[in-house]
Amino acid sequence: MDELQYQFELLNAMNQKLSVDEKMFQMLCNTSSSAFLYYSFEDDIIKTFGNWKFFFNVNIHEVRDISGIYDFIEDKYIQQFRELIFIEKKGRKSENVVVRTKDGIWVECEAAVAYDESDKPKEKVIRFKNVTKFKSQNEELTYMAYYDVLTGLYNRNYFIRLLGDYIRKAEEERAVVAVMFIDIDDFRKINDGLGIVIGDDIVQQLGHFLSTFKSDHIIVSHFNSDIYCIAIYDPCGARSVEHIYRMIHERLQKPFILSNMTEVNITVSIGVAEYPEAAKATLELVKCAEIVMFKAKTMGKDSIQYFDAPILNDFLQSIAIENKLKDAALNRNFMMFFQPQYHIKDRKLRGLEALIRWRDEDGRMISPSVFIPIAEKNGTIVPIGTWVIEESIRIYSEWKKKYQSDLILSLNISAIQYRRSDFVSKLLQILKKYEVNPSEVELEITESVLIDDFGEITNKLITLRGYGIRISLDDFGTGYSSLSYLKGLPIDTLKIDKSFIDTVLSDNNTKIITESIIYMVKKLGFETVAEGVETKEQFEYLKSIECDNIQGFFLGKPMSSSEVEELLKQIAV
Repeated sequence: MDELQYQFELLNAMNQKLSVDEKMFQMLCNTSSSAFLYYSFEDDIIKTFGNWKFFFNVNIHEVRDISGIYDFIEDKYIQQFRELIFIEKKGRKSENVVVRTKDGIWVECEAAVAYDESDKPKEKVIRFKNVTKFKSQNEELTYMAYYDVLTGLYNRNYFIRLLGDYIRKAEEERAVVAVMFIDIDDFRKINDGLGIVIGDDIVQQLGHFLSTFKSDHIIVSHFNSDIYCIAIYDPCGARSVEHIYRMIHERLQKPFILSNMTEVNITVSIGVAEYPEAAKATLELVKCAEIVMFKAKTMGKDSIQYFDAPILNDFLQSIAIENKLKDAALNRNFMMFFQPQYHIKDRKLRGLEALIRWRDEDGRMISPSVFIPIAEKNGTIVPIGTWVIEESIRIYSEWKKKYQSDLILSLNISAIQYRRSDFVSKLLQILKKYEVNPSEVELEITESVLIDDFGEITNKLITLRGYGIRISLDDFGTGYSSLSYLKGLPIDTLKIDKSFIDTVLSDNNTKIITESIIYMVKKLGFETVAEGVETKEQFEYLKSIECDNIQGFFLGKPMSSSEVEELLKQIAV
């Protein structure tokens, strides 16, 4: 009896402990935001716990009631949800899927099954967790990783990834992949003139238009700023480069109407490169398209350029020159040459134009027409230009002291130098340092100097002329607005471009224009210098129409400083 009483009290104590554990378990489930479904295979008991009604407003009393849950799940997720619910049929111990309910809730479903020693399922529990917040955050991060925020197009990194997929597929199928590299012309002027907000508006609208080309065979991306890239798999017909370019060109014939109701017209330059002709690697293909886009820029913009090997070779040569040029600018590995200018009436020396020359480390002479544009692009033109000014004035100062020469030193100044706020003061300091009279120096300017900021440059020229420095307008007649400059600029000399002199004897129209220029300039009180005079016939003709001075191979090629000294010695005798 005592033993039976003992067993009874022990069983009661165990039941009380189990009741406490069950209450604790129930409390934990009820305070959880998750929901749980429990099933015992041995006892055929199914229960739900936790926040069940939040997820599925259905009562589960037996296994067949589970089908009621399907009514709450979006159709495309039902099959994978069903497989998770009956995970034991595949003999799995655990599994995890994320499904979406018809109420828009993202639910993480995690199932776990316990098996006995003979691998028969004993118990199963499934947890349902609301992951909508995390899913939204993940989708936002995914969007940021794949898409450009400004335009909604693919960003550069994702475009490169997808282009790589195209190329791998094209390699297997022996297909072609075309890349169009698109850049808005003069976009910096839009940003500077109209503001960044207007610039962004244009970028968005053009991006929206380009997005209309998207398809299974076309990827459209916004690289950055004003650059877009389009990849076309197996281009042909409506998805050919030519068709897309034609559609873009037609759209850009009409202005973009911005949010402030401003109308803005733009043009684009496009470079095209194809796999496998131009390159077989993803980044190289994009680079080739970018290179030929720059070629389109140099050919006048608002155009399309296709890749070919010479363009790539020119680009690589330009890069090599640019790298060498930086070292040359740092070490001042240049030399000065001077080309004489003569009075046409008596052939007496008027002055000398300073010309920079560069022999690279391999001993090759590189033309200024090649390296000066590169220097202007990479910023080395400023130290190079400063060196040219000081070195030319220094040499001229020595000649003046040695030979008492009364000459004019002509200096070519880049637009970038003119724009610098300290340009005037530095020039005056150099003249003072070498004791050269400002009236003996003539600064040559071209129309390209004036295009971006006519007012500011003109004011600086007026200041310089006030100190006695002469101003010469170079390459006259080659620009579209030369005549307008004549009445607004404080100039002393006008140089007639070589392109006129080359054909002045053979082309009657050129002859009429040249004679008109000289007549007009004389009426305005300017001095004239004809460039590129190479023959006696040209010289005699220019003399007959009363041109003041000539410069060219007929009377003097560019000379080294030592050769100029020999010339000055002869004059001094």
